[in-house]
Amino acid sequence: MKLPTAGEVLFSVKSFIAAMLALYLAMRIGLPRPFWAPLAAYVVSQPMAGAVRSKTLYRISGTILGASVTVMLVPRLINYSVLLTLALSLWLGLCVYLSLLDRTPRAYVFILAGYTPAIIGFPALVDASAFTYATMFDTALARVEEITLGVVCASLVHGLVFPQSIGPVILGRMDRALENAMVWIRHAFLLGDETQNAIDHRRLAQDVTELRMLSTHLPFDTSNLRWTANAIRVLQDRLASLVPFMTAVEDRICLMRGVDGRGMPPKWQELLIDIAEWTLMDKNCTPESGIQLQRRIAAMTPVVDGRSTWNEVIEVNLAAHLSRLIDACENCFHQRRQIELGLEGKSPVDPRQLSHIPTRALHTDRRLALMSAFAAFMALSGSCAFWIISGWPLGFAAPMMAGMQCAFFATLDDPVPILKTSLIFTLLSTPFAGLYLLFLLPSAHSFEMLMLVMAPFMLIGGIYVGRPSTVARAIPLWFSTLATLTMFDMGSSDMTSFINSQISQGIGVGLAVLFTSLFRNVNSRLVALRLLRAGWDEIARIAQSVRTPPVTAVTVRMVDRVSLLTPRLATVGGQAEQTARHVLEDMRTGLNLAHLLRVRNRLERNSVDVQSLLQELTDHYRNKSLQTPGRDPKLLEKIDRTLRGICSTPPFPMRNEALAAVAGIRRDLFPEAVPYQPEPQPQ
Repeated sequence: MKLPTAGEVLFSVKSFIAAMLALYLAMRIGLPRPFWAPLAAYVVSQPMAGAVRSKTLYRISGTILGASVTVMLVPRLINYSVLLTLALSLWLGLCVYLSLLDRTPRAYVFILAGYTPAIIGFPALVDASAFTYATMFDTALARVEEITLGVVCASLVHGLVFPQSIGPVILGRMDRALENAMVWIRHAFLLGDETQNAIDHRRLAQDVTELRMLSTHLPFDTSNLRWTANAIRVLQDRLASLVPFMTAVEDRICLMRGVDGRGMPPKWQELLIDIAEWTLMDKNCTPESGIQLQRRIAAMTPVVDGRSTWNEVIEVNLAAHLSRLIDACENCFHQRRQIELGLEGKSPVDPRQLSHIPTRALHTDRRLALMSAFAAFMALSGSCAFWIISGWPLGFAAPMMAGMQCAFFATLDDPVPILKTSLIFTLLSTPFAGLYLLFLLPSAHSFEMLMLVMAPFMLIGGIYVGRPSTVARAIPLWFSTLATLTMFDMGSSDMTSFINSQISQGIGVGLAVLFTSLFRNVNSRLVALRLLRAGWDEIARIAQSVRTPPVTAVTVRMVDRVSLLTPRLATVGGQAEQTARHVLEDMRTGLNLAHLLRVRNRLERNSVDVQSLLQELTDHYRNKSLQTPGRDPKLLEKIDRTLRGICSTPPFPMRNEALAAVAGIRRDLFPEAVPYQPEPQPQ
């Protein structure tokens, strides 16, 4: 067995202190169920102080929202059990759906709001004859007070007693991601190792997504880094934009090195070496050095016309991507310098408000969210039906546990395995809960003795809850035990009530497993296929857009989708590497479409037919599947016709951008096709 680390012990001790402080204050204040307070304190406890503070805010918000719904629905529908069940189940389903559309810790608000009515309302329905509007309001208010007291105590203790700041973790992740991006550039430009390049781009995509999720806690942190949160978000966006630029540059370099077997032209090879050396300057580089590289790229870009060859068109495409790559790198360096100034307590050089892409622009799967919501709806309504039909007074724990379990694990590809684990360890919590509820707690006649009695279980359990390798098993065992101790507040800590409660909890988790298996049967393969389909659908929508979509937002969403798809590639069938390559090609096609739409009006004024190409691309991606036999030659013909039209037009601003976009689409969709041929010139 692995011995606990100093960090795990510190986390467990602080969590125990917070829980005991919350329990003491709840008892002194005279709250009706004081054991809810330490339970809430443990629920929000995290190793990082910023995460505890954010979770505290979200839990209080979700609890207040759920309690308000309880006060509105339960008194009005108490005499209509079917309608009440339907209303609470619909509310849970709606909250689960909304939580899955927000892939940040804010989703915790909806999760809490979803199952709070079950926790507050169902115990009040056991004795309907004693139910009144006033008692319902008092019960809801007491739950809010107890939970608020618990989470505030946790926030204070974790924030004041040896606080573990999330700032250094985010700063380290950010610097690692920036360094990984620069290493990727050097590998691609100097070594040209395709295997290493694939590893580099996946690592960067994963780094950006993890950093984006982690930084949502930053505004609540205890370090000075929280004042630079906006600059960090902008840096994340710029890092995300490096992925499509670099994968495109890799492909064009590979193509140019293989043309006629002559290798990369010397002037371009020298430029790539200079860019690779420039990245070594990292945040110490000056804007002037980037401007010099941009001028060299502009001077090396060939001037195209109707007689230009495919090699010249590819050089234009490479130049456009290198220019964007340098802009993105320089912006990353600039934002990193701004963050450093903020940490030193200095005013940033650039005081303008920075615009960043909100997290709502990330990928969301509405259909999967709807399936999860329906599974939660059926689990709660089914367990309520079991409780009503059985006439079992203490069976209210079944719908409470069913709704809670479905809400918590809805984000997983396949929640059934972890729900089964939760069922097993919920049942295994019975001897611990029984020992405390029936023997130890009644023997504690002072608060000091109560602390002494609770310390062994809570301190040891806190270590396993804070350990990632054991958290999936420790949480159901540990929290089920603490939840059972709330029966001590109710004066029902007898053997009969305890056995009924444990059986009811087990049935609730079992029903969650059953209904999730029936209505949420989605595995990693289906999730991967849906991610692929979502990418194709977005490209089709871009091709049909009337307004030019924001390129940065499209980039962030597509890179996020790549990071979600990467660990699931092996499940979609076929070769994972080949599928990954096609995903990157599709991502670049979508971004090239966004760039092309920016120039569409100018092209059409110069008699270049863009609409027919956009329609062909729309049809291609609407009908695309993993079993698509090949590329449509009509689409290739449309692309070549558009290329010839752009090359033949007189030079105008952004013509090279349009040419680079169409050339990129051709290269990504038809990498094995015969090179583009210019229009034959009349003799």
